[in-house]
Amino acid sequence: MINKIFKIITQAIPVIMMIALISLIENDYVLSLFFIGIIIVSLLIKYEKNELTYLILGLVVMAVFEIIFVNTGVESFNREVLFLGIPIWLPILWAYAFIAIKRGIKILGS
Repeated sequence: MINKIFKIITQAIPVIMMIALISLIENDYVLSLFFIGIIIVSLLIKYEKNELTYLILGLVVMAVFEIIFVNTGVESFNREVLFLGIPIWLPILWAYAFIAIKRGIKILGS
């Protein structure tokens, strides 16, 4: 069990890094580039079948949901926005989170 927890934490490191960078990098476009760089490096280190599909699915689906949340007043952001009230970096973060979640579920199932 400890081995599984360690593997899940390892898979979460890129997401943790991205979240940590949000308060450190004020320019949302630069932050987005850092997120893209982290994703590229992470996928070069380890890529599993269909992860680009998960990445695109996370990007699109969560962007739609975030737009709905903002436009219904559930969420609001004080940073620059991409379109319809969400920061440009948020769908990128969610996109990789989908991969991390998929990997975590796979680890728990093994």
